[in-house]
Amino acid sequence: MAPLLQRVLLALAVLLLASTASSSATASGGVHFDPTRAVHVSWRPRAFLYKGFLTEAECDHLVALAEEGGLQKSMVVDRQTGKSVMSEVRTSSGTFLAKKQDQVVATIEARIAAWTLLPQENGESIQVLRYENGQKYEPHVDFIRHAAKGHHSRGGHRVATVLMYLSDVKMGGETVFPNSDAKTLQPKDDTQSECARRGYAVKPVKGDAVLFFSLHPNGTTDPDSLHGSCPVIEGEKWSATKWIHVRPFDNRRRVPSTAGCGDDDELCPRLAANGECARNPRYMVGTAGSPGFCRKSCNACTGTTL
Repeated sequence: MAPLLQRVLLALAVLLLASTASSSATASGGVHFDPTRAVHVSWRPRAFLYKGFLTEAECDHLVALAEEGGLQKSMVVDRQTGKSVMSEVRTSSGTFLAKKQDQVVATIEARIAAWTLLPQENGESIQVLRYENGQKYEPHVDFIRHAAKGHHSRGGHRVATVLMYLSDVKMGGETVFPNSDAKTLQPKDDTQSECARRGYAVKPVKGDAVLFFSLHPNGTTDPDSLHGSCPVIEGEKWSATKWIHVRPFDNRRRVPSTAGCGDDDELCPRLAANGECARNPRYMVGTAGSPGFCRKSCNACTGTTL
């Protein structure tokens, strides 16, 4: 079969599956998903752009939740140890929201599942990020490169990523795919930053979302999924990220605490040592109305929740 025909048939199959998911979700009273608003932008990596994935109110709500929860300096995963570490590669600040934290978050998570056709339980919590002037995230891949214990057991590789833009950016802040096969086809102009011209770039527009896959259909890693966030030149960039794994992500064994305050996850000591108390406080420490899973390891038993 000719390569062009294969691509056409694959595109039609994706649209058919998405349309089926949309119809079934709407018929069952679930989340509304309109596949006609998603367009294909790249084959290597497989990437799609959904115009107006979030409403303006949903964008503002996610930003408000992040500001309320408190933003922390963003970290990266060390390739050798698997630990979360500070790095000039990533200079944004952010926070993780709890899964189904409220009805708005739950609706967005369901919409992501409808678009990607991937189970909600395979996803990590949504991470909200803020990029101020000059802040960036150097090109990187989302699949797990290192063999640190605990990472492959927590859902395996990240198969897909959904990037949602929560604000407009006057200049810069584009999501760039340096290795994309579409980079030579995209017109370059003065509205793009120098960073964006190095690959296929998506301009951050409030409400839009990008879906790309880090694995090939056969399960092997796709180096062409290399991507980065260009430095913000003018304005401020807010975004939300949902990473989705090949298997359920939150399948760790619960270890109920018999004391008034303790750890409810067998991996709590390791997570705390890796800096997750600061990086993901809602899960680790909790809030006033919902105690976290690792209060003992985070030394939060004698203090107050967030």
